[in-house]
Amino acid sequence: VDVFAEKIQNDPALRNGFNAVGFSQGNNVIRGYIARYNNPPVDAFLSIDGVNAGTAALPDCAPSNNMIMGRICKSLMSTLSTVAYRRFVQKHLFQANYWRDPTKINSRDYKKNSQLARWGNEGDYTDSSLNENFAKTNKFVWILAEEDSMIWPREGEQWGEPNPANPFDSVIAMNETRWYVDDLFGLRKADESGKFFFESHSGDHLQFSREELENWIRKYLP
Repeated sequence: VDVFAEKIQNDPALRNGFNAVGFSQGNNVIRGYIARYNNPPVDAFLSIDGVNAGTAALPDCAPSNNMIMGRICKSLMSTLSTVAYRRFVQKHLFQANYWRDPTKINSRDYKKNSQLARWGNEGDYTDSSLNENFAKTNKFVWILAEEDSMIWPREGEQWGEPNPANPFDSVIAMNETRWYVDDLFGLRKADESGKFFFESHSGDHLQFSREELENWIRKYLP
């Protein structure tokens, strides 16, 4: 994120702001830029199949309490979570930055070391600049892959999350999450200000057509 920000800030063509299009984990870089810098500001952010609310599963391995494979995936999630929130891992492994195990979000290591926790104001300290920076962006477009097997839960691409009360059997929508209800980093304010737009495409992760991409760009990034 720091390298991305440096390049943006050193480009005179972008000094008055720019639009950003993110794909998959690339959205994490743009989201990080908005959270930590957003100067010059991202005017419109088009997020395609993004790990915006994190993920806690390996590809094609969604954890659940049902079926043998679901239980195996749940066990793998738990094993990976024992190391994902260590400071060294967070610093050196990009994928760990958006690992969000719903059973660990109240743990000391998640709150202290997780990059996702810091950007979402879920940690031990509140950073009001996150809300201020999020508010600088005028338009957010959240695009979801309807059969995404890469990100769990896929609803996280539009800020849903596993139900904290029953994470392996149900998912709650954006407006039910603590991020939104308590407006931890500006999500609710942006939505209530009319800045949010939602789209979806059929198929799996990033399996959209060129025509769909061009239509989204024409519609939201004139």
